[in-house]
Amino acid sequence: MQIYKVAVIGSGVMGSTIAAHLANAGIPSLLLDIVPSKLSAKEEAAGLTLEDKKVRNSIAEQNKAKLLKMNPAPLLVPEFAERIEVGNISDDLGRLSEVDWVIEVVVERLDVKKDLFKKIAAVARPGTIVTSNTSGISLKDMVEGLPESFTRYFCGTHFFNPPRYMKLLEIIPGPNTEPLVIAYMKEFGERVLGKGVVMCKDTPNFIANRIGAIGSPVLLKEMLRLGLTVEEVDALTGPVMGRPKSASFRLIDLVGLDIFIHSNNNVANGVPEEKADFVLPEFVFTMQKNGWLGDKTKQGFYKKSRGPQGNVIEVLDIKTMTYGPPKKVSFPCLDKAKAARNLREKLRTLVSGDDVGSEFAWNVLKPTLLYAANLVKDIAEDITGIDEGMRWGYNWEMGPFELWDALGVKATADRIVAEGSKLPAIVEELLSKGYESFYGKTEAGETTYYDNGVYRQKVVSSYSFSLKQAYKTGKVIMGNAGASLIDLNDGVACLEFHSPNNSITTDVVEMIYKSLEEVEKNYAGMVIGNQGKNFCVGANLMDILREAEKGNWSDLDQGIRQLQNATMALKYAKKPVVAAPFGMTLGGGAEICLHSHALQASSETYIGLVEVGVGLIPAGGGTKEMAVRAMEGVLPGVQTIPDYFFAKRFEVIAMAQVSTSAEKARQLGFLRDHDRYSMNPEHILMDAKARVIDLALNFRPNLPTKVKIAGAGVRGTLELAMYGMLEGRYISEYDRHLGNKLAYAITGGDRPAGMLVDEQYLLDLEREAFLSLLGEAKTLDRIRHMLTKGKPLRN
Repeated sequence: MQIYKVAVIGSGVMGSTIAAHLANAGIPSLLLDIVPSKLSAKEEAAGLTLEDKKVRNSIAEQNKAKLLKMNPAPLLVPEFAERIEVGNISDDLGRLSEVDWVIEVVVERLDVKKDLFKKIAAVARPGTIVTSNTSGISLKDMVEGLPESFTRYFCGTHFFNPPRYMKLLEIIPGPNTEPLVIAYMKEFGERVLGKGVVMCKDTPNFIANRIGAIGSPVLLKEMLRLGLTVEEVDALTGPVMGRPKSASFRLIDLVGLDIFIHSNNNVANGVPEEKADFVLPEFVFTMQKNGWLGDKTKQGFYKKSRGPQGNVIEVLDIKTMTYGPPKKVSFPCLDKAKAARNLREKLRTLVSGDDVGSEFAWNVLKPTLLYAANLVKDIAEDITGIDEGMRWGYNWEMGPFELWDALGVKATADRIVAEGSKLPAIVEELLSKGYESFYGKTEAGETTYYDNGVYRQKVVSSYSFSLKQAYKTGKVIMGNAGASLIDLNDGVACLEFHSPNNSITTDVVEMIYKSLEEVEKNYAGMVIGNQGKNFCVGANLMDILREAEKGNWSDLDQGIRQLQNATMALKYAKKPVVAAPFGMTLGGGAEICLHSHALQASSETYIGLVEVGVGLIPAGGGTKEMAVRAMEGVLPGVQTIPDYFFAKRFEVIAMAQVSTSAEKARQLGFLRDHDRYSMNPEHILMDAKARVIDLALNFRPNLPTKVKIAGAGVRGTLELAMYGMLEGRYISEYDRHLGNKLAYAITGGDRPAGMLVDEQYLLDLEREAFLSLLGEAKTLDRIRHMLTKGKPLRN
């Protein structure tokens, strides 16, 4: 089985964004929708008819166009929209013979889906994989009566919205699905699409939406019973409970109230014995009738508008059904929980208080714990599927069984019994065996989980590598407080930063030198990567500010030289160095990437040289390396230096541009043609390791290069552009000052155009500019503002 081209049938928000994610993964698709029943005013004015192809494809075409306006962006770069071809179901269904996978993403109505699958079965090539993106309708019912040759290749593939960013992909075998098809789709989903795949059973709403569904009706009932407000509920069900900042009502606004009601009713209708648990209060239907559906209508539980001072957010008062300004929320349990050290302590504090907030939190968590434990065998293969489904599909920090462990299984069970509720069989079984938690650890630190009376070892993807596990199994070669060198096996080592925020510190710089020395003696090559929140946020600004305020210029000069020497050591290392950036990769982190032999990035890599935002310019070799890369755009034999190439690289630094994806990073010049990225962030280290092994087969170290100076003419062009931006009030006078400093350094100072210089000359220019700017009050103000406010100061 191979998937080279896909057809997506249904071009609404979900269908079009699935097609976009396929495009991100390098897979072209045919996006089909129905033929419109009437002409638009614009089409009538143009003299078109319902028979014109442009009109017949217009629904899919319009929805494809919307991809370029969505926020967050569904495409890694807008150009990837070219990988999506549009058509319509009436004319183009026969083209399904061209594709290897057909995804149905039409309206959530069983009759519509059944009719469509009959048509697909008649035209698809034998062996074509066909899947439904339904969020909970029975797969068995969808294909009832269709040939076995069709149903063998049919299953459910439920993406979560938005597909580019949400990790979860639920795969649901149909009544006759071949095991090979499921195995292939699971591998494809993980490896090619970058998803966390969870296997589900064909039950209403599957796993994540089934467990997620029970929480909302309970929450609404408790909210009314206790007289809580929208703000109070969101404060209690957000990060303090291990859930996203969107909490409960912001999440419903994001998803859409109509979708929320449909998902709720899907369980209520699909599981009649639970119907009473899914009755929603009347005010929800009043909101639906009023069209208050959330973000898509700009008002739901929260109302967004523009005022004289900018965006205005108001909150719905469900008693009066009017909007007003949000009010401050305070509960004793909430205040204490926020001060706790970790999520386990936060949860225990939150539910153990004696105030109304604590009562609400416990009464919302308890039904979820019971529901998940009662359903585990009916909807999932084991408890890990439920926990992963909630973490990946709802962005919970802990799934239900992880919550049981965090609260204490025995203590939680005792409280539930004392309150008159019956314990689920799996909980009684666990406790009867003398066990205290659903998850455990082996002697080697590997995760185990409780299943059918025993603990089983959790299967780990062969494409993943756990640095935490490496510490427990003696894989650390050397290390200090800022970084460690870890054996990835097969002759490859990994330099892991673990300083605060993975910032560049003297310890990190020291480990770069030591690691290169060790790798050059005993290893085939080195990966630079970690598994923190972000790859690296740059230098430690607090340390730089402290030294500048003290006037310790010699120490600062020495520190910058050491960083420059370290990045140059990476560039000229005798063994291949592959950086594996992901998330925020800023300042010094970007400079480390720029000097590595190759990059194996995450598709979601946000890389940038952002020093201008704190009144500085890149001085770890970033300015120099952008000058080098500007010259790579000049054709061999060309004696002059076109302004264009320097202007593009200069703009990236001067405007502190940060890529919105790895592919955008390529356009900005951070990734070169030979650099690659992984769709699955958990695969980056192993993919980078494979890249090192590949490079090591025929590796020759870089040789020192000469750089052609751009000179005063190019610098004048750049300075003129800065003057124009100042006159247009796009930048401040100090921004212009910084831009001129950068222009001087990147174009080679006072050396004549075309002169060849070594890299050290450019390194000296950027270091001198960096130090001189640190001596200016406005730069120090920018640094202080960033440290205290977390955003740039435009002074």
